[in-house]
Order: sequence, then C-alpha cells, then structure tokens
Amino acid sequence: MAIAPALKDAPVVVNCRVYRQGRSENITIDAISDVLAVDDDSYVWVGLYEPDNALLGKLQEEFCLHDLAIEDALMAHQRPKIEAFGNTLFMAVHTTQLVSEHVRFGETHIFYGRRFLITVRHGASNSFAVAREKLELQPELLAMGPAVALHGVLDFIVDDYAPIVNDFEEELDELEQSIFAEEEYRRDTIQRLYTLRKELTQMRMAVSPMQDIISQLMRSENPGIPDVAKPYFRDVRDHAGRTADIIDTLRETASAAMSTNLSLVTIHQGEVVKKLAGWAGLLAVPTLIASWYGMNFKHIPELDGRYAYPILIGVVAVACASLYRYLKRVHWL
Repeated sequence: MAIAPALKDAPVVVNCRVYRQGRSENITIDAISDVLAVDDDSYVWVGLYEPDNALLGKLQEEFCLHDLAIEDALMAHQRPKIEAFGNTLFMAVHTTQLVSEHVRFGETHIFYGRRFLITVRHGASNSFAVAREKLELQPELLAMGPAVALHGVLDFIVDDYAPIVNDFEEELDELEQSIFAEEEYRRDTIQRLYTLRKELTQMRMAVSPMQDIISQLMRSENPGIPDVAKPYFRDVRDHAGRTADIIDTLRETASAAMSTNLSLVTIHQGEVVKKLAGWAGLLAVPTLIASWYGMNFKHIPELDGRYAYPILIGVVAVACASLYRYLKRVHWL
C-alpha cells in the first residue's frame, strides 16, 4: 500500500499541550519533563508530522520509548498493529484521504502511556486538531486521562473512512446504471470498476485491522484503558466493523458488476454475430441463383424464355423476403 507524499510546508511539531484537571495549555517539547514533574495528574499530548530522527530521539529520552518503536515511527510503511513495550503501547494504523477522486493512504503511529500520548503522522492524513479542539470543549472527559485523547484520535481516523466509503457507494451506483444503459462496450467502464475494486481492497486492509487493535487495546493492563472509557472504545470498534462490512459488500458488488459487464459484452457480441449470419444467409440466396448463370453452358434453363428473367427476379425476391421474415421472427435480424 503506497504512502502518499508529504504535504509541503507542513509543520513537524503540530501541537504539544499539557492537560491538568480538564484544562490545557501549550508547552515546548523541552519543557515536558519539568511540567510533568509538577503535577502527577497531568499528561501531555504531542502531535508530530513526519519528524526526523533527532526529534524522535528527544521524545525517546523524555518518555523512555523503545528503540524498535522509534524505528517504526521514523521509517513508516508499517502494517497495522499494536505492540507493548514495557509501560508503553505502540500502535500503527492506516489513514485515508480522497484526492482527485482517488484514495491516498497514510499512517499514524501512536505512543500511549499513563501520562502521555504521542501521535506521529505520515503521508495522507487529516490533522487531529479538530479532534483535539472537540475534546477540549469537554473538560470532564479530558480529566479522565490520555485514554480519552487516544479515543478521540482513533475515533477521528475511523470517521474519516466513512466519507470515502460513501463516495465509493455513489460511484458504484453510477457505474451499475451505466452498465445497463450502454448499448456498446466501453473500455473506461471496466477500467473504473477495476480501479474501484482495487481501492476497496486497499481500504479493507486499512480498516479491518482496526477492530483487532482496539480489542487488544481494551484488554491491555499496563497501561490500561480505564473502565469508564471502555464504552467509548467499543463504539469506535463497532464503527470500524460496520465500515469493514460495507467495504466487503461493495467489493462483492464491484466484482459482480465486472462479471455482469463482461457477460453483457458477450451477449452483445453474440447478437452482432447473429445479425451478420442472418444477412449472410439473405445474400446467399441470390448469390446461389446468380451463380448458375455464371456457368459456361449453352443450354441454360430459362435462357430462351421471354419472361425468364422477370420470373427469376421474382423468385429471388420472394425467397429473400420469406427468409428475411423468418429471421426477423427468430430475432436474428
């Protein structure tokens, strides 16, 4: 699955905020240790976009992150997964964006601990600023700890899948209508169907693992998800499952549409062959009769008859008309 190129001029450190008792404020990365040392109930949310090795190394020192997790977050191109490294959970999930009627894929790597949440975005993905601002309007939720911020991130990612799936549904409906409306084979229709099915398969690879990731996250013990926050994560898991089911249905429908399109093309070609065979049969009658008169014989039938040619022409016309009527009746013409 290809990762979309980085956005030009996108900031590396998108946000770095500390949360205390439902309140929040901006801080610098260098001040994280000092801020967390003041209050045991506070936690930090750091949002990054394609950071370099030096920045990730600084965060590794601040939060004692594992070398393998840092390597994955730096390299990207990871499969969706969740791994535990001591008191820290590392998650890799795939994100999507619809750009110029095509799906672009990115990755978000998440470090989750008892007092911090770090999100590292790569490629095509929307900023989590909307999710963060939405949470900051609900201080009672923010006071529950970084698990709520983690829920906001995962919920935002899953919600981003829905508009793309809706666009897929609309495009597939249009393609189905065009398949039955068109009387001729059109190459671009089958190409669009193939591209649509390919993108649906890639979407399935991004969405389906989200259910397993959230299930493992809810079962983790250190750091765990508070019981009061687990219903929120179950809701996100249900949304991901429903989206995956819709994608599966669309994939099957796209495959059926491709088969139907090819079947209609075959039927249309058969109809063309039948018409060609019918016209060939009509032409065979006068050709057969006329071929008699092309033979080099002295005593050709009806050669001396006064009405021979008119009668012959009439016989040919009647024969052709009768054959034409029969072919029309059996739908060969």
